[in-house]
Amino acid sequence: MTFMKKYVKKYWKLFLVAVLFVSLEALADLLQPTMMSRILDYGVAESRMDYVLRMGGIMLLITAFGAVAASMRNIVASHVSQRFGTELRADLFAHMQSLSFNNIERFERASLITRLTNDVTQVQNFVNGLMRIFVKAPLLCIGSLIMAVRLNANLAVVLIIVVPIVLGLVALNLKFGFARFIRVQKALDGVNRVMREYLSGVRVVKAFNRFDHESHKFAQANTAYQATSISVTRLLAIFNPAIILTVNFGIVAVIWLGAWRVNHHQMQVGHIVAFVNYMTQILFALMTISMVFNMFVRAKASANRIGEVFGESSTLTWNSEATLPESSPKGRIDFENVTFAYEGAGGDPVLKNVTFSCLPGETVGIIGSTGAGKSTLISLVPRFYDTISGTVKVDGVDVKELDPALLRNRIGIVPQKTILFSGTISDNLRYGLASATQEEIEQAAVMAEAHPFIATFPEGYATRLGQKGVNLSGGQKQRLSIARALIRRPDILILDDCTSALDTATETRIKESLKQYAQGVTCLMIAQRISSVMDADKIIVLDDGEVVGVGTHDTLMASCRVYVEIFQSQFGKELTPHVQGE
Repeated sequence: MTFMKKYVKKYWKLFLVAVLFVSLEALADLLQPTMMSRILDYGVAESRMDYVLRMGGIMLLITAFGAVAASMRNIVASHVSQRFGTELRADLFAHMQSLSFNNIERFERASLITRLTNDVTQVQNFVNGLMRIFVKAPLLCIGSLIMAVRLNANLAVVLIIVVPIVLGLVALNLKFGFARFIRVQKALDGVNRVMREYLSGVRVVKAFNRFDHESHKFAQANTAYQATSISVTRLLAIFNPAIILTVNFGIVAVIWLGAWRVNHHQMQVGHIVAFVNYMTQILFALMTISMVFNMFVRAKASANRIGEVFGESSTLTWNSEATLPESSPKGRIDFENVTFAYEGAGGDPVLKNVTFSCLPGETVGIIGSTGAGKSTLISLVPRFYDTISGTVKVDGVDVKELDPALLRNRIGIVPQKTILFSGTISDNLRYGLASATQEEIEQAAVMAEAHPFIATFPEGYATRLGQKGVNLSGGQKQRLSIARALIRRPDILILDDCTSALDTATETRIKESLKQYAQGVTCLMIAQRISSVMDADKIIVLDDGEVVGVGTHDTLMASCRVYVEIFQSQFGKELTPHVQGE
């Protein structure tokens, strides 16, 4: 848990302040049984009312002092734990953002959510408790032992027997509890995963009327979480009563031995009362220590899971001195013998020895059958993934040498799966360029054919969208996604099958706007429909991860069998010219 060093270094002074107040509170608690013993033995037994009143007043002052110390301890502990939890959560989120796709894909999405929320809360609660009752418990336990021995060494024999038994029970609790708490957190991951999948695909569930299936999946995950939690509860149900029973046996033994010694005039009644009070404090302290270990085990399991995320170092490295040239023209892309495979996927590479170039200002269409590697290909340009072999260059610079943030500032992307965020339409468009003016927002919306439908909304660009834009149609979401990419005026524009939900007329108007807007902009356009890329300057045909054709539409119709087959499937054989070769 090396990630904790930062927070220990930052908060150790406030932690010690909290410990100081806890120590003062514990001291106040330890003094009271001894003073009560004196009141009984010297005040009540000898009918000295002045002594009772004087010592009673001192006890009240000590109690008030302990209450003030407890209040200050609570204030400091709450302040530190809340700041610590907030900072840890923010640091974990920032670290997640810094990781590459390869790093992120080593974790389930539901697990990352649990680590960011529940696991951080577990650690935060432990830190809060550590500065409150957790430090007080051992102080109270050790202090009570010392005070009890000083009060009557003969009765302390009971403690010599009771305390080791309780410590043994606590150790067993720690040994068997750790593995169970890890399983609890993993089971909670499972519940979150099922819920996340259901909420993401609720439309599909409703469309196919699969409520029973989803309910069964959730019931399985929920039952697994219940069973795992019950195993932990059973553990607590065994150890906590065992500790209480052991200490209560000790109290009975103290009363029995004390009564015998009082009868034989070997000790006073006040000593018995004080000793029972110290035994009660020891019981409270040992129960708290047991709870501390339970929370420690759970917090340790959570801290290990958080540490796993912090332990991931981004697979993306770069040369901090490398920059993209500022001279025009910009936007050249070169693939040189590129081979790529997803980590852990096994099997053949997704891309094999891919080589081609896109000149500045060119519109390049990328087409191929489903699973040919089109989306994977364009994901290498903004460096979402790194190649296994070969080189991807932008403006003559290897993307592996470039800071990804610097590279991506030059690129606008419209992803295949449209993602919008909760907020207004303006907020979503400014996601592409935070400093965009209202005029620039509307200009981008006009080019993306989004302005006409936005204008029909009563609140216009201030219309609020639900999560993922649920209150828009698929075509509307795609047009907003295109506008979001256009607004940043990139050197390279990547369109990943982003017009699939648009009618042909709308798509044609958007392409005409792009021709005017994108002069000098290199445009990579993935499409399923040949009509979307027929007029591109260059078309790249992919088949099973390999480039099988490069050229214009007419050239490919005359030379590329794969391209012709795609054309035939969409337009019919009667429109197909003679193919000379491949």
